Amino acid sequence: MKYRYKVEKEEIDKLFEAILLLDNVEDCYRFFDDLCTINELEAFGQRLAVAKMLHSKMTYQEIEKETGISAATISKISKSFAFGPGGYEMIIKRLDGKE
Repeated sequence: MKYRYKVEKEEIDKLFEAILLLDNVEDCYRFFDDLCTINELEAFGQRLAVAKMLHSKMTYQEIEKETGISAATISKISKSFAFGPGGYEMIIKRLDGKE
């Protein structure tokens, strides 16, 4: 089954194809430094960290205390984690396999 994104555009396809061409973390830093603001990139990192904490069964209160991220943001990530297309779980499992 092919995953269908809410909005499919050639520009988004090209972005994802470009990301797949990155070879290492330094390449990612260079590309995303051009592509995103520092705040955007930090927000992406925080969202993944929160998803990992939710995956490890931490409570909202524990996550909020550790990260300073609001309960509303944690809730949004939790909904994506629980009811989304499975991207968080997929990448967390892949990262766990590398660590």
